[in-house]
Amino acid sequence: MTSNENKAPHQKHTQLARAAIGHFGRVELAILGTPCGNIKKLAFAISENLGNKLKIAYVDADHKNADAEAANGPDLNAALGNGATLEYTDKITFQRFDNKIGWNAYEQKALFRQADLVLVNGNHFPAQAQIIVIDPAKPLEKKLDKLTRVKLILLQEGVTEVPDFIQNHVVNFPDIPVYRLTDIENITGFVEHYYQENIPPLHGLVLAGGKSTRMQRDKGSLQYHGADQRTHVHQLISNYCPEVYVSCNAAQVTEVAGKLPYLQDQFLNLGPKGGILTALQSNPNAAWLTVACDLPFLTTDTLEYLVQHRDSTKMATAFYDSDGKFPEPLLTIWEPRSYPQLLQFLSLGYSCPRKALINSDVKLLTIPNVRDLRNVNDPVAYEQTLQELERRGE
Repeated sequence: MTSNENKAPHQKHTQLARAAIGHFGRVELAILGTPCGNIKKLAFAISENLGNKLKIAYVDADHKNADAEAANGPDLNAALGNGATLEYTDKITFQRFDNKIGWNAYEQKALFRQADLVLVNGNHFPAQAQIIVIDPAKPLEKKLDKLTRVKLILLQEGVTEVPDFIQNHVVNFPDIPVYRLTDIENITGFVEHYYQENIPPLHGLVLAGGKSTRMQRDKGSLQYHGADQRTHVHQLISNYCPEVYVSCNAAQVTEVAGKLPYLQDQFLNLGPKGGILTALQSNPNAAWLTVACDLPFLTTDTLEYLVQHRDSTKMATAFYDSDGKFPEPLLTIWEPRSYPQLLQFLSLGYSCPRKALINSDVKLLTIPNVRDLRNVNDPVAYEQTLQELERRGE
């Protein structure tokens, strides 16, 4: 045996956890098995019924414009017909991008980042899960390769049963609901429930990786409630999250290792944003409840209020700060879609997580007790806080 045979396989690139995004979005359903007109009609009905709850995107193909351009030449009233490659138009009630170059598969996913649900014309495009229609006008015998995760079966008018070739091909067929194509109420209910089933789990992060310059000692090691703050906040968050970690810098690892699960900052010199990004990088498919370690007055009532009012359709759910003016980023639930959003702000030169919250689609709450947001940053405030907590018997 040669020495090379004993070596582990060479790893060229860092292994990163990948976001569970389909061809377009995190939650997507392709509709296929019936003519495109029926697919569009169904998608529009679902969107109309759920549009007040979810941001829904629709993906389809249109051959008419291409046919018209081939016959009549380019539209000379459009920038794309006059040499431009990208055109943005403010249509007053919506905005429109026309792109002559097109988007690749990675850029395409970024375009749908804000969508909660993507409905796809499965006659033209794939998706991670499918709604199929049993319709003699568009038989599925030759499209079985597209039926990878069938979640719902619909019957066109006049069809009374699902063909054997579908029953034999579709995994877990007996468990899949079957409705009439015209049963919009039940179809809508199924789609809404499917979205709810795919809401990301909530994990927790204690933000304790700061340098504590003003305090002159590690704020995570301070004790207010019989345990150091890292441990105390970890215990508080554990009531609401199945997995909770402590954010720490390289120098703090020896203090935390073996005591608490931790995530060492991978984004350096960015303050709290570095810890938040590290958590999202470690698991981009979870939402993260982030709590600063220097909030000694924080109560379970406030944490429970935040968790109960979480809005997974937003980039984040946060409280207004103690002045009631701006979002408080250090007591916030960050949804998975916040990861690329925070990185985008970073690429533009902004490291402040509050600025990202201010300029993004977030849900803002008024905290039940503003005292919970009081942070302690210097030795004098620390001693005063200890005395106050002792007087209150907390």
